[in-house]
Amino acid sequence: MLREALRIGSRRWYSYKSVRRPNLGATSAPKMEPPKKQPESSSKAESGDGSLAKQLRAKILSTGPIPVAEYMREVLTNPQAGYYMNRDVFGREGDFITSPEISQIFGELVGIWLVSEWRKMGSPSPFQLVELGPGRGTLARDVLKVLTKFKQDAEFSMHMVEVSPFLSKAQAQRFCYSHQTLPEDSQLPHYQEGTTASGTKAFWHRRLEDVPQGFSLVLAHEFFDALPVHKLQLVDGKWQEVLIDVASSDGAQEGSFRYVLSRSQTPVSSLYRPLPGETRSCLEHSLETERQVGLLAERIERDGGIALVMDYGHFGEKTDTFRAFKQHKLHDPLVEPGSADLTADVDFKLVRHIAETRGNVHCCGPVEQGLFLQRMQGEARLEQLLAHALPENQEIIRSGYEMLTDPAQMGSRFKFLAMFPGVLATHLDKYPVVGFS
Repeated sequence: MLREALRIGSRRWYSYKSVRRPNLGATSAPKMEPPKKQPESSSKAESGDGSLAKQLRAKILSTGPIPVAEYMREVLTNPQAGYYMNRDVFGREGDFITSPEISQIFGELVGIWLVSEWRKMGSPSPFQLVELGPGRGTLARDVLKVLTKFKQDAEFSMHMVEVSPFLSKAQAQRFCYSHQTLPEDSQLPHYQEGTTASGTKAFWHRRLEDVPQGFSLVLAHEFFDALPVHKLQLVDGKWQEVLIDVASSDGAQEGSFRYVLSRSQTPVSSLYRPLPGETRSCLEHSLETERQVGLLAERIERDGGIALVMDYGHFGEKTDTFRAFKQHKLHDPLVEPGSADLTADVDFKLVRHIAETRGNVHCCGPVEQGLFLQRMQGEARLEQLLAHALPENQEIIRSGYEMLTDPAQMGSRFKFLAMFPGVLATHLDKYPVVGFS
């Protein structure tokens, strides 16, 4: 089936797609992990005079230091000045580049993986293709091409979970023939709808809870790394929280944002319970990740389906990964809030624990991105693309795939984790999940 699925598209489509991928030079580097930093250190650079900085500064001066999670949420999704809300932040002209933007191979192989596992489950129809945080819509578009080709007589609809009005329109323009934004008083669970060229209906929702019940194929690519994290530190046997304050006269530039340690336990640090075997004395914990994974696990167990989580991450060993990216370079996350992307590596140990305990879900992985793509016969697809590409496009196609799979680039930094209904655990042991074994 994989060999059959690799024969997608036509010679014209290969050439068209290859030249539309962003330039893969140094300015389009993926997100990298920064050097370690101490949470009590101050930001030496100016905080900026943007409206969001002024709002945050006023709030802190009025009510006291705020958690990193609250700062991160405001910076990324503030309705007026949030980083994601009103502009295109992806690609060469943005601040970072994602795997689907680098090579069409990524989205094609993800689509083939979905079709393969869907068929193993009996090809249930109708089903829903759900993506959490679809970015520009590039992954959804590439997966849609695969599903349209191999779904046979099955019916499916697309459901995008997106909070950004700007990005939702960009996504619709990427893969819809027509689309419309609904009136604010529509009282429907979606705020935008459209139709693809093949006739598939697409809907946009602000929350996962708003996606209709039903068998779903769920994708989450660089979704969880943008969810707010709390930074916790173990002090004298008790967890305390790292907060964000405004500097006054202690050596840092007055008015700049800085990290401080809470004087006593906060609600989050007092309620936090580490997973069994935890040895770290400082870590990042995402309550929103817990909530979203719990919702996803309950949905898969109740309605059936598959989820594939793809993100920067670790398995419960990293301590300090909170960072910012601006124009493809590391940026101080406390400087000019709203002008740069904020991110933190996903704790896949937590994700797997929540999925398996809050819903009877069977998890596979995490495995490294490079290994997953190789197991999905990425090299075979690469050779097919090269054979049909124009000579001037061959190097960009080859270097793009290398960036996705090279352990020194994105190959080992990105991880893949799959979720299935728990009742299929024995079945999946007998018929191993492709890409993970």
